Amino acid sequence: MNAKNVIFVSNRGGIKVNINQILINMKQILVFTLLVFFGSKVMAQDAKAIVGLWWNDKKTSKIEIKEENGTFTGTVVYINPDKYVNGEPEKDNNNPDPNLRSKSRLGLQILKGLKYVPGDKQWQNGRIYDPDNGKTYDCYAWFDKDPKVLYLKGYVVGIKWLGRSTTWTKAD
Repeated sequence: MNAKNVIFVSNRGGIKVNINQILINMKQILVFTLLVFFGSKVMAQDAKAIVGLWWNDKKTSKIEIKEENGTFTGTVVYINPDKYVNGEPEKDNNNPDPNLRSKSRLGLQILKGLKYVPGDKQWQNGRIYDPDNGKTYDCYAWFDKDPKVLYLKGYVVGIKWLGRSTTWTKAD
């Protein structure tokens, strides 16, 4: 009998088992499990790279992006006092809903619904509101080379090339 093989005998007959093959299979299962576990951690870290405090393109306000249940939202949390009117932050004067025009831009949620798509390395299927013109656009976001520079593109009618881009810079 080979030392690598073990024979189990029961009242129904014998079974020959190769212990080395079992150990190899167990190692393969362990390696696969570790790759899946750590791979999902890396993807989760990539998805959360967008979370934090960002300056808008004009550096007049800061937007805090948070993750809630796999989707990302952005809220204006700071407005440069130089943009205050009569000692108060600007109002949402261009909002299409007249009832919301008297609300402050401070605390305004301008980004919602973004979901990370690992294969594209983008956050997609979101909506972005531009308080300067009162319009809401479909949007997506991505990083190019620098993780401190976030690119966002708002577009209309589902046509990504029909829209405009903006760049936000990491503030924290």
